[in-house]
Amino acid sequence: MTPENFVQSAEDVPGRQLILSMSGLDYMREMLAGRVPHPAIAGLFGYRLREVDDGQVTFEALARLPHTNPMGAVHGGWYGTLLDSALGCAVMTKVPQGRWYTTLEYKVNLLRALPLETPVLVTGFSEHAGRTTATARAEMRGAGDNRLYATGSTTCILLD
Repeated sequence: MTPENFVQSAEDVPGRQLILSMSGLDYMREMLAGRVPHPAIAGLFGYRLREVDDGQVTFEALARLPHTNPMGAVHGGWYGTLLDSALGCAVMTKVPQGRWYTTLEYKVNLLRALPLETPVLVTGFSEHAGRTTATARAEMRGAGDNRLYATGSTTCILLD
């Protein structure tokens, strides 16, 4: 993914009108196709959208030196950011046109240390999308060996 696919300035941020003009699934598909920019945080944290389906999204990511804590290990916030993105985007695929969502809470479980420069896939799965709330779960796995590094869950509120 090239840098021009990421939000570069405040003017690049998609407006509320654009977001509400289509279903969440269509919006995520437009992002995957490059017609809607990826959020700036994706560039900072080294991840990009790889797959979008109804109720499921997958990101690919690579933790690098800027993503480490003072001990030189991958920072927990990096795991949390990627899992939160996959969780929220999985929920987004279930949001109808004219509505949006925000996170009420999310939880992250770090299961093992992720070595730097290890490619991972982070997949979010929508588990429930009702009239007012939605839930999802996510997994972070090694892209090459399928080892489970972290999991997460969320509850989101759907808004008009």
